Amino acid sequence: MKIRKQNIFNTAWAAIKFASAWVFVCFNALILCFIPTGRASVKYMRIFMRQFNWFMGVRLKVKGKLSSKRPLLCVANHISVFELSTIPVAFGGSFFGKKELESWPLVGWMAKKFGVIFIDRRPSHVMDAMNAVKKELETVDYPMFIFPEGTSTNGAYVKQFKSSLFDVIEKTGATVQPVVINYRLRDGTKINAEDMANHFAYFDNKKMDCGPYCKRERSAFMQIFHIMMLGGFLVEIEVLPIPDISGMDRKQMADTLHQIISNKYMENK
Repeated sequence: MKIRKQNIFNTAWAAIKFASAWVFVCFNALILCFIPTGRASVKYMRIFMRQFNWFMGVRLKVKGKLSSKRPLLCVANHISVFELSTIPVAFGGSFFGKKELESWPLVGWMAKKFGVIFIDRRPSHVMDAMNAVKKELETVDYPMFIFPEGTSTNGAYVKQFKSSLFDVIEKTGATVQPVVINYRLRDGTKINAEDMANHFAYFDNKKMDCGPYCKRERSAFMQIFHIMMLGGFLVEIEVLPIPDISGMDRKQMADTLHQIISNKYMENK
């Protein structure tokens, strides 16, 4: 299977789906006004995202199961915005996200209703970020996901993990489980590095070393439109065994988890 060629027909159909998706989002925003923020709204995210993936043409394949232990912090690699729509469908739970998303119109408000905890990852705000992670892990009974790369990437590799937030693991006694995200075409065909960067990954060329595989500049919303125009793709999520990180400091934890996830990602892709 090859990537669908872009033409006026695909563009027109994508425009119809994109407009319909926004009507769907606005309708669900009204519903969320009547759902208490917390466990109920986090559960509703699973229903919402399953339908939103249908609009985008995003298929999902899951291998493995999450631990039943709580608190549970799941560590995953991050390629694009589509992790945010597929992980809730696969497992329920919510995310720790970067502070910038909180200011996005409507999206930021809905994300907070869906249990997303926004953290400021600037070095001067590390303690505040750690306290936010600690507080959330101690109070929720569902898994929380975090992307320690600090940003999405071009999909060619897994960026080195930031170690600052791993301090909280010792303080909360949280179980840490690695999760690997991989993208393929809808029929399971592998995506080469150039196509991954140009069409499926979402990242800022200026904030990472993207090598020869930099992307065409698109906003997050235009990235969703672009995927609709291509007809969607397949997101593979693999849950890995819980590693023994007892006795490690935060740097050792970050390096160990990065190696585990990076090795499996490179193997899968």
